[in-house]
Amino acid sequence: MSDLYSPIPELNLLKEFQDRLGGRFFSDGFELFDYDDDLDWFCGSADPEYLDRLIPFAYATGSGSYYALWRCDDRADLATLPVIFFGDEGACRVEARDLRELFRLLACPPEEEDLERLNPGHQEYVTWLGQNFGLTAPEHPDDVVEPAMGQYFQQFAHWVQLATRGTIDVAG
Repeated sequence: MSDLYSPIPELNLLKEFQDRLGGRFFSDGFELFDYDDDLDWFCGSADPEYLDRLIPFAYATGSGSYYALWRCDDRADLATLPVIFFGDEGACRVEARDLRELFRLLACPPEEEDLERLNPGHQEYVTWLGQNFGLTAPEHPDDVVEPAMGQYFQQFAHWVQLATRGTIDVAG
């Protein structure tokens, strides 16, 4: 059995980085959890056939929202799958076109009013992101979210309607 966190090299690097921080956070509310954890709790009414298309991997907020990769097709490179945000209050949306775009979003500094709460590992993360992937934070989060929504919104909204029998709406 392998000691790797996941079959995705990018996520394994992020897990190593998170573990090195020793409990310090690098992005507000973000924390990797067990890769491809059981999603029985997702939306209660979701069809198990559809849940197999989601690969959950991280909390997105401190209140229970999470990120999952969405197997929108059968591509072999899982790091290139779209990243979906599932909110703790029922909202869901396409957050990034792939893992590297999500990594860029995680590098965004907090809003002005949250500057004093800047996660202690944030600057280390920004450095790590540049060193490992040659990436920087976008000027604005919408620079990542809008292209992702533009590319995947219709397909994802249709999939969610089928998966949840119309009980959840996708944020657009």
